[in-house]
Amino acid sequence: MNDPGPAPTADAHQGLHSAQGALRGEHPGRAAQSVIKVVDLAWLEFTKPDLDRAETFAHDFGLTTAARTHDALYLRGAMAGPHSLVIRRGPTSRFTGLAFTAADATDLDRLARATGHKVRTLTEHCGGRAVDLLDPSGIPVRVVHGVTEQTARPLRQPLVLNTGTTTAAARVNATQRPPREPSQVQRLGHVVLSTRVFRRALDWYLQHLGLIVSDFLYLDGQRDRGPTMAFIRCDRGSEPADHHTLAMHLGPDTGYVHSAFQVADLDALAAGGAYLRERGYHHSWGIGRHVQGSQIFDYWRDPDRFMVEHFADGDVFDNTLEPGWAAMSASGLAQWGPPATRDFLGTTPSPGALLQAISALREDNEIDRARLMGLMKALSK
Repeated sequence: MNDPGPAPTADAHQGLHSAQGALRGEHPGRAAQSVIKVVDLAWLEFTKPDLDRAETFAHDFGLTTAARTHDALYLRGAMAGPHSLVIRRGPTSRFTGLAFTAADATDLDRLARATGHKVRTLTEHCGGRAVDLLDPSGIPVRVVHGVTEQTARPLRQPLVLNTGTTTAAARVNATQRPPREPSQVQRLGHVVLSTRVFRRALDWYLQHLGLIVSDFLYLDGQRDRGPTMAFIRCDRGSEPADHHTLAMHLGPDTGYVHSAFQVADLDALAAGGAYLRERGYHHSWGIGRHVQGSQIFDYWRDPDRFMVEHFADGDVFDNTLEPGWAAMSASGLAQWGPPATRDFLGTTPSPGALLQAISALREDNEIDRARLMGLMKALSK
């Protein structure tokens, strides 16, 4: 499939989704001509020493097991599609990469030629073919096609609601009693990454995978230095896509921040959260509604301290909408809900965080003293 180039864009700051649009000369949020255009986030990969514990949490969180071997666990949502998570047995708990789905088999060939890599056959669960790359941060990125998809399972339907002006027929002489049980995860929605080389990584994803930016955030007083966070979606042409499939921000550390999994509605999210709380899992932040993306959210930590999110009712954009721009701040992350916690923001003081900051300042990257101070200020506002 030949890339037709960038689509005409709609004005983002005329009451559509952002109070501000781009200024002259700022990042356009898309490549002039990308190598390919991926259509979705396929799955995330981790290693963990204890697969039993990982599987127990996954089930409590609302995922189900698609397959399991002695050394690997494959987890899925209820919607049709590839598995959402691969957890391999390993000596330590760590994030080991992400996979995107290519639109066509020929896209893999085109991507391989453009990057000097090879297309290889996947021999593990669900098969398919893949091109394995490293982004500029050193994070493994796999682009796949031909993976056998999981068949859909019965979906828990959103509750029928009465509103202030309308009484639903199904609610007459009926009560609402949503069960306190694991939220049924429907699908993997997005992943958020941190990087010390934000601009290089951003341009790499736009150029190689055809992703496009929905919203940029910048540091207050440093907009002229460019954005420091981007919410990035798949370019499916006129077919709407999630506001962000990938989000990235500049930071002193590199790698996984959190991943997000869609559930049916607010009741599924809240009842599932109550279920997790009763079982002693660590609640990070929520419930609230985001600004960029508009999702209703709730954040949790798994037993290995990885952050995971339940979300519902997120924005979807086609490829005509241009990026919005806003100043980065902790208070600007939500329209309503409790203040963002230190745990969510990653601002809890620790020797490890101090060492990361010192290391970032010593390396050749996009972190300097002004950027670091600006990030600290943004996360305290």
